[in-house]
Amino acid sequence: MNIERKEERFDYDLERLGIRIRDADQLKVREDVFDEVTLLALYKLVHKKWISEIGGSISTGKEANVFYGIRDGAGIAIKIYRIRTANFNTMSTYIVGDRRFSNVRKNRKDLIFAWTKKEYSNLARARDAGIPVPEPLVWDRNILIMSFVGKDERPYPHLRNAEISDPETVYECIIGYIDTLYHMAELVHADLSEFNILYGDKPYLIDMGQSVTLDHPRALQFLMRDIKNINRFFAHRCKVQSDIGVFHAVTGLDTREP
Repeated sequence: MNIERKEERFDYDLERLGIRIRDADQLKVREDVFDEVTLLALYKLVHKKWISEIGGSISTGKEANVFYGIRDGAGIAIKIYRIRTANFNTMSTYIVGDRRFSNVRKNRKDLIFAWTKKEYSNLARARDAGIPVPEPLVWDRNILIMSFVGKDERPYPHLRNAEISDPETVYECIIGYIDTLYHMAELVHADLSEFNILYGDKPYLIDMGQSVTLDHPRALQFLMRDIKNINRFFAHRCKVQSDIGVFHAVTGLDTREP
């Protein structure tokens, strides 16, 4: 099927499902995103009034695409995990060992559905602990709908691209997030870096699908990696604590590097 026919079919599928489109050109020919499973999940979410419109792309990551959307006049973020092309092996690293998902079958589709549910759960736990994260609203299959973190339909920049007037304060804030996440939410982000933090009026943690509970066999290893990533980014911007010093302060453990 040529590109023009694919785009016509894509438009027809969305129109048939009653999905209103904004910035249609930005949604064209996304076969790896808008497959039949995803379209069915979108249909359910639209008819349950979780989505009024779908807009253009906000970001394209290794495992998922995020689109701007509208619900009852308010902006939302629609995160769609790609069933066909998401990295199955990488996801397994974080799912295996998480007691919340011990019964997940090891096929690609079930793993991605579990991953979507896992990010919803992790965001909810982080938010309940007082961490600034997108508010998880609902999930269905491989689609997660969250509050939109940005202004004027534009997401806040990633930390790596943001202008930071007081890096020391921001650094201490993020180290505080790591500590609160560990003690209050009983989670480790497990992929924390300047790529997974948005910066607006304050830092916001995002992309928490891989976050693990403290009883995960690699939780301490992931925690140290998070700390090292944050220290690396801020090292030439302000004074930072030692990696092992932050690790000891957060965990209360007097152990060498995990």
